[in-house]
Parts: sequence; C-alpha cells; structure tokens
Amino acid sequence: MNKPTSLVPEEIAQRIHLVRGHKVMLDADLASMYNVETRVLVQAVKRNSQRFPADFMFQLTDEEWAALRSQFVTSNGRGGRRYAPYAFTEHGALMLSSVLNSEVAAEVGILVVRTFVKLREMLSTHKELSTKLEALERKIGSHDQAIAGLIDAIRQLMTPPEQSKRPIGFITSDAASGKTKK
Repeated sequence: MNKPTSLVPEEIAQRIHLVRGHKVMLDADLASMYNVETRVLVQAVKRNSQRFPADFMFQLTDEEWAALRSQFVTSNGRGGRRYAPYAFTEHGALMLSSVLNSEVAAEVGILVVRTFVKLREMLSTHKELSTKLEALERKIGSHDQAIAGLIDAIRQLMTPPEQSKRPIGFITSDAASGKTKK
C-alpha cells in the first residue's frame, strides 16, 4: 500500500471521478490511500453514519458502478466486490480522516483536500479561458460578417455595370415606345 508521503496530487486527481454531477473518490481508492482495508473503512463509516450525510457520501447504483468499471477496464471474473462502492465527496473524504483517526489519515486528508482545491482552481481557470474564448469568437464572428459584407461590396464594385446599348442618332418619342410611323 502507498504511504501518504509518496502520494502526489496528480495521483490523487486521477482517482477523482464525476458521478451524479459531483467530484467523488471511491471507497477502495480512499482505503488504499489511508492504508486500511476497504471493509475497515466501510465499517468505520457505518459506525459513524451520522457524520456522512448524502452530500458527503453515497453508494453507487449498479448502473453507475458498471459504467465506472468499464472505464477502468477491469474483468468481471471471480473475486471483486459483492456490492457497489461508496463514493465520497471532498467533505466526505475529509470526514474519513477524522473517523479513521490516525496519523496517516490526517496526512492523507490534507493531501485530498489540497487536490480538490487544486482541481477547483484549474476548473475556474478553464472557465475564465472558456469565457474569454467565447467572447473572442463572438467578436471574430461579428468581424467576419463585416468582412463578408465588405467583400460583397468590393465584388459589386469590380463587376462592370451593364451598359445599355442605345441606338445612335435622334430618337423620337414614337420610336422609344416601339411604335413606327407609316
């Protein structure tokens, strides 16, 4: 099992998944990081269930677990879990460190929180960049329309006007209307 000091935020970030619109970590990943067995972690959570409301922790549905498992490319052969894992939000992962109450748990809890904070910072930076990019696209789009209008005007100016061929000489009003004198 990993020692918490060997964990880096990038490794922790790879264990964060998006489920039901929440960034969560699975019980087995947290147990590995906290250096305990998954069943010990789950038992500690069940003994302290009042500390884990729905916005701190929830159990995945079979469909959610199957979808995550397909992302991990794990086999469905013998062994493995008998139940869907628990997913812990940032607050739930931090609460685990107080429930497990060990030096390792305290260190890991701090690393997990720092990782979630770093992810939030990265997402806010990406949102700012995304907003700026959308504004630039709108600006370029309006410039594109203006440029297209200019190009159309230039093309019209480049096209020589059609010249009507007038007959040479004096035209009477009868000739202009298409009537002929007899």
